[in-house]
Amino acid sequence: MSFLAELWQFMKARKKFWLLPILIMMAVFGGLVVLSHGSAVAPFIYTIF
Repeated sequence: MSFLAELWQFMKARKKFWLLPILIMMAVFGGLVVLSHGSAVAPFIYTIF
């Protein structure tokens, strides 16, 4: 959790708030990859794309 706090402090100090949507989308796609790997949710994820 200290990594997230440090990242937020960096973005706040340097006014790099445009990084936030990029990081959120990377986390969402990473979660989709983890869920789609050998689970019952995989067929539903494939229909999104």
